[in-house]
Amino acid sequence: MRTRERRVAEAITAYLAQDGQEPDPRALARVVGAAVGAAGCALVVGGRRFAWGEGGPWLETEISYGGTVVGVLAVAPESVGALPGVAAVLGAPVAVLRLAEETDRLRRDGDAAARALVDDRWRAAAEMEQERRGLERDLHDGAQHHLVALRMSLALAEHANITGGFADLLTQLDKAEQVLLDTAAGILPGALVADGLAAALALALSRHDDVTLDTAALRRRYPAPVESAVYFVVLEAVNNAHKHAAGARVTVSVRDSYQGLEFSVSDDGPGFAVASPGAGLPGLTARAASVGGVVEVRSAPGAGTTVTGVVPL
Repeated sequence: MRTRERRVAEAITAYLAQDGQEPDPRALARVVGAAVGAAGCALVVGGRRFAWGEGGPWLETEISYGGTVVGVLAVAPESVGALPGVAAVLGAPVAVLRLAEETDRLRRDGDAAARALVDDRWRAAAEMEQERRGLERDLHDGAQHHLVALRMSLALAEHANITGGFADLLTQLDKAEQVLLDTAAGILPGALVADGLAAALALALSRHDDVTLDTAALRRRYPAPVESAVYFVVLEAVNNAHKHAAGARVTVSVRDSYQGLEFSVSDDGPGFAVASPGAGLPGLTARAASVGGVVEVRSAPGAGTTVTGVVPL
């Protein structure tokens, strides 16, 4: 072995013995550069360049190990000369460096893949939960509306001791059953899809003599998710009024405004104490928030209750 190659081999051996660990490519470049008297030295391993010192232009020599090119040795200035013997000495250490680089890359790729898998599973679980909650809300806000109306009709029939009119009650029951089936299948009310929010609310509230509906200022259509959300919020607010303010008059208003789609449901019932004017019933608030809307509930003992909301344009 020639003197320069021997000097490099001895320097590398001393460096590895002193470090006691896998070689650091930048430190190894420093050791080699100092051993050959270069102003600058660089090792290219796995496509990454690890440089020490200064200089240029660079003279490059491939580093091989076991018949495979594992890296590149570059020295500056060019006057240092070609270093095939030094490159041969560097074969084993650089092969170890390349293996470490590949292992680290595979580990990073594996970690990224694992994180992506966890994210995908979390996202799928979240979407499934969202669908479940959406179906639950649709059943609660839509089908329950018809069941509440049916219960009220049955109560009136029992109170008046009416034996006739059960065909009408059976019709209501059939309608409630159809709403349940449509909701479970993910189908919105036909009137809502075909004719819009005003027509759907008019049809849904037509059986309630105590409900007044005002949609005169509603002249445009909105995206299906928005109309669906407002439809169910209004029905649930009407249901709440029937349950908690039995016998009260209920007024429903839906209109276009400069802010967007506004709606309100008010009753002249007994009212209740609200923690703050902006506090909303959780179900209504969640439903409106799903399309970027807000809901407020205002009430006081003896002053009735008003639910207002808006979905901005």
